[in-house]
Formats: sequence, structure tokens, C-alpha cells
Amino acid sequence: MENKRKYDFQRQMQARHIIMLSLGGVIGTGLFLSSGYTIQQAGPFGTILSYLIGALVVYLVMLCLGELSVHMPETGAFHSYAAKYIGPGTGYTVAWLYWLTWTVALGSEFTAAGLLMQRWFPSISVWIWSALFAILVLALNAWTVKFFAESEFWFASIKVFAIVIFIILGAAAMVGFIPMINAQSAPLFSNVTSAGLFPNGAFAILMTMLAVNFAFSGTELIGIAAGETVNPEKTIPKAIRMTLWRLIIFFVGTIIVLSALLPVSDASVLESPFVAVLERIGVPYAADIMNFVILTAILSAANSGLYASSRMLWSLADKKTISPIFAKLTKRGVPLNAVLFSMLGGVLALFSSIIAPDTVYIVLVSISGLAVVIVWMSISASQFLFRRRYINEGNSVNDLAYHTPLYPFVPIVSFMLCLASCIGIAFDPTQRIALYCGIPFILFCYGSYYLTQTIKKRGVDDEE
Repeated sequence: MENKRKYDFQRQMQARHIIMLSLGGVIGTGLFLSSGYTIQQAGPFGTILSYLIGALVVYLVMLCLGELSVHMPETGAFHSYAAKYIGPGTGYTVAWLYWLTWTVALGSEFTAAGLLMQRWFPSISVWIWSALFAILVLALNAWTVKFFAESEFWFASIKVFAIVIFIILGAAAMVGFIPMINAQSAPLFSNVTSAGLFPNGAFAILMTMLAVNFAFSGTELIGIAAGETVNPEKTIPKAIRMTLWRLIIFFVGTIIVLSALLPVSDASVLESPFVAVLERIGVPYAADIMNFVILTAILSAANSGLYASSRMLWSLADKKTISPIFAKLTKRGVPLNAVLFSMLGGVLALFSSIIAPDTVYIVLVSISGLAVVIVWMSISASQFLFRRRYINEGNSVNDLAYHTPLYPFVPIVSFMLCLASCIGIAFDPTQRIALYCGIPFILFCYGSYYLTQTIKKRGVDDEE
């Protein structure tokens, strides 16, 4: 433990870094590629509704996280909150689930980046590009926290700017200000309603909620970075407020444009619906530009993901629940061993996607989606239990620098909405594998925690 204490994390992230880190984690394959799958399953109107519900869920969860992360700003936060207020076994399981969320997402991000490069270099194999991008993201994370934060700020800025332009162009095409290719008339909302409001039934919305939640995953990175943030009491609430309204505008605005301009029959997983829409509008070179933007967005999400998974591993080691080797920091304040191990997990996920890219991509999204929803549930439950204990100890809510409004309504509703999306995937054959893989993994985590604690206790008793 002496080596761990030799160096410490450096509080160098400012509000602009935290906001872009969160947006960087969120705006990736979930929005740019999985949105086509959601439109195909739930229909255009159902997709808009799904994303509105998803925005509500993430808003409620972030209200809960705000109170916890401002009161207890530390790296790898959710693991600590769940361990303290729900139970140590739950904290351990949440940490590994969140690590799994991002390492699996790393594989899908690198796969998606390789697929996008096929547009320009069809003769070069997808995995070669994937490997090059993995090396780049590893280098960005291995240097310094400030270097990582600055690179993420500019990565995320590109895609935020591009999404704003896309929404403006799409809205102009919807109303006929920009003519559609082949002299098609302005679609307005005809595609949204042409197949009926719910072509596959209203229940399809519940089935697609996991993919939607995956698209929103990454917002909670604000809590992870709290331990490396300048003045977290002011920075974290500001970042939560600014991130949430931007996300809702970007996501819901984008989905409305996609749903209005893309017929259900054209929605696809392998081709980005963004590229398809821009080709319909007929803007010269716009599809290539968008392909580049989506590429930077995906690399940004991978960059955020490696940061998040490595910090969660560090947190586990810091609490002495896994090997202390992962708690060691470089003199620049980077948990390099945790970064390398997390990248290894991402590479393994990447190899699995090479074997069956047409099916594994959605499976990866499903597993990541399930894990992050369970993490969100733990945040809601932790806030509920924290507030109750805080008041029972004789403290006043007014003493909290940031407090969740409408308690206990907010944590209970956010928990129940997350639970509903987990139940919904049991009825979708494509995503059901997430339950088959996710539930045994959760049970394995609980089992391994209590087994290792029992062994440790026996070792201590034997020494005495």
C-alpha cells in the first residue's frame, strides 16, 4: 500500500472537461449506429417516445448521483456508494458490472470504428483499423489526466458541433427548405406516421429501452471523475445541469430528424442511419464528413470508456477487494495497470466481434446496456438509503451542498423505470442473451466476493 500512497490523483479537470467527458461517453455507437436498430424495432414514433423516456430516466438518475458525488467526491464513486449504503457485496458487483459495461463497449466502439473506415478503405481489414484505434486510445489514457481531459474535450466538441449542424440540416429538409434528392417532396412527419404509431405494437418500446439506455450510458461519468475534479462542490452540479439539457436536445432532436427522414425499411445496424439520411438530402460530401465525425465520436466514447473502467478497477483495489497492483498510480496520477487490464478486456471483446460482426454487435450492446442499467439502479438505491441514514443521524437536508429534489419520489421512480427496461428484454429474442449472460455474471460476482472475504477472514483468524 506504500507504493499506492506515493502518488495521488491530480485534481485537474474543470467544468468544461467534465461536461465534454460525459458527452464524450454518451454520444457514440449507441446514438450513431444503434438508433437504426431502435427505429426498425419500435418504428419512428415509438423510437422518439423511447428516447424521451430514456432522457427522463437518465435525468432522474443524475439527480440522485448529484447528491452523492457532491457530498462524497471520489474516484470510482458508485462502487463506494453501493458498498456503503446497500452492502459490500453489491458494491463489489456494481464495480465489476460497470467495468464490464465499458470494456465490452470498448470492443464494440473499436469494431464500429473499423466498419466506418471500410467506406474509404474497403480493401483494408476492419481489425487492422480497430487495432490502430485501440493503440491511440491507450496512449491518450496512459499519459496524464490533463492530457486525457483535453483530448476528450476536443474529440467531443467535434461531434457536438456536427450534431447541431445535422439537426439544422435535417429540420430544413423536413420542411422542404432543402430539397430531398430525386425531387422528393418535403416529408415533414409522414415517415413517422406512415406505418402507424406502433407498427410492432406498443410493447416494442419496452423491448428497445435497453438499447436506448445503452445510448444514454456515459452520463454517469460525471460521478466517476469527481475525485479528479477542481472544486467538485461547484463543478459537479454545474456539469450535471449543462450535460442533461444538452443530451436531451441532442438525442431527442436527432432522433426526431432520423425518424422523419428515414423510412423504417431502410433502418439498419451496419450502416449508420446518419449517413443514410445525409445521402437522401444530397449534400455534397456530407456523408463522408459525417463518417469522419462519427469516427471521432466513437473514438471519444472509447477514450471515456477506458478512463471509466480503469478508475473502477482502481477503486476496487483501493478498497482492498482485488489485488493492490491495480491501485498503483504513476507519478502523473494515472492507474496504468488498471488502464492496461481494462484495454485487455476491450481487446477480447473486439476479437469476439470479429468472429460474428452481424450478430455480436447487438449482443455486445445488450450486455453493456443491462450492466449500465443495473449500475443506474444502484445509484438510485444508494441515494435513497443515503438520504434516509443522513436524516436519521440528525442531519438537515439543507446542509447538503446539492440535494436531490422530490425525495423519495425521484430515486423510487428512476429505480422502477430501470427495472422495467430489464424486464422488457426478456421478450426480445435478439437481446435476451443479455439476461442469459448478465444474471450469471452478477451471481458469480456476489459469490466470488463472499468467497474471498471468507478466505481472508480465515487467514486472519489463523494468524491470531
